[in-house]
Amino acid sequence: MSLAQAPSTDLDHAQLAAILRWYVDMGVDIAIEETPQNRFLEVAKPVSIPVAVAAQPEAPRQARAPVTFSANANSGRSIDAAAALSVEAAVQGARESAARATTVDELRAELMAFEGCILKRSATNFVYAEGDPKSRIMFIGDAPGDDDDRQGLPFMGPPGRLLERMLKAIGLNRQSVYLSNLVPWRPPTARRLFPQEIAVCLPFLMRQIALVRPAILVCLGDDAAQTLMGLKGGVVRGRGVWQELNLEGCGAIRAIATLAPSYALRAVGSKRMVWRDLIEIRKALNEIS
Repeated sequence: MSLAQAPSTDLDHAQLAAILRWYVDMGVDIAIEETPQNRFLEVAKPVSIPVAVAAQPEAPRQARAPVTFSANANSGRSIDAAAALSVEAAVQGARESAARATTVDELRAELMAFEGCILKRSATNFVYAEGDPKSRIMFIGDAPGDDDDRQGLPFMGPPGRLLERMLKAIGLNRQSVYLSNLVPWRPPTARRLFPQEIAVCLPFLMRQIALVRPAILVCLGDDAAQTLMGLKGGVVRGRGVWQELNLEGCGAIRAIATLAPSYALRAVGSKRMVWRDLIEIRKALNEIS
């Protein structure tokens, strides 16, 4: 239920504050517009990819299984046929483009030239990755934020500074790890990613992971954890638990989810949870060494 849909009642300030705290604890971090919007129509315009496949419904956000990615799973929702065809074509084009890259720099060029993601039309800058592509540990966030979009680098601004302190606490820094996101373009109004936006960028991320070949993968945030680890129920509940992912092209990878730095800045008490996850990550790195 959006805030705009909440029932109209005469509540005092303390009651309203309690409701707001509950929303924050439940993971609500955006305001929903009062007028319903059909976001699937935003991708109805054809993309410049010379591939056409049969239209299928999109994959549901909550039902995605780990490392079995598809944009055509039945979600039970009705999608405009032209939009579905456009998404399928974009996903196929992304697969072909990502497969051509043999280095992370080549992949960057392929992704920069890719026109199949609608986010590219509204973002200010392309935000790829930063750090050591030979690192044993890779951090993947959900999407670039405002500061990332302005500077063209991942994890900038206050969330980036918090991440740097988190890394320093376990003997790491931005140069010794590899930082990336599910998508390289900031969503407008900092909204959550739509499933089709993740789907069209996912082949590039999977190729990026295969080229970096990390031993440890850290998912920062709900979308990254749901997409890569199949985590259900939100990262707050599922964080701190190790999984072994068998990814095509790079074999078994140990994966763990923790809270995004942007969330840890907002939620009181969340830094304690992140600290416990960092200790687990440090132990895993020591075992590798």
